[in-house]
Amino acid sequence: MLKWNDVVHYAQKGNLSPDRRVEKTEEEWKQQLTEEEFYITRKKGTERAFSSDSCTLFEPGLYSCRCCDEQLFDASEKFDSGSGWPSFTQPIKENAIAYIKDVSFGMVRVEVTCNTCDAHLGHVFPDGPKPSGLRYCINALSLVKEE
Repeated sequence: MLKWNDVVHYAQKGNLSPDRRVEKTEEEWKQQLTEEEFYITRKKGTERAFSSDSCTLFEPGLYSCRCCDEQLFDASEKFDSGSGWPSFTQPIKENAIAYIKDVSFGMVRVEVTCNTCDAHLGHVFPDGPKPSGLRYCINALSLVKEE
């Protein structure tokens, strides 16, 4: 189980190697994604809070990266954070997510990206429920729910 110290370590010292890599040109991503999906996943955008009903959906299933289909989160790790974005306590496996120190907007945060294709997903915070204490705050448009 990942904890906050692990997240900070990866953000400072480097991430685990992914199982595979998917790399495309900006033009190829634009052809594959909607304008809003491209903005969020490839340009590090953020969707409006509470703009997706996925915050309140807790059916079993897996969540994959919108860009490369890599499985990232299991619905069993999803919880209602009240933040307005889907929230998870753990990734599906330790090397599924990459962690990047983010000092934008006058804050220090940890950005999370898909470790396979570098798609921006959101951020992780140390204010989640026990036992991990992690809250992966994820843009709904960066994910696809598999049934």
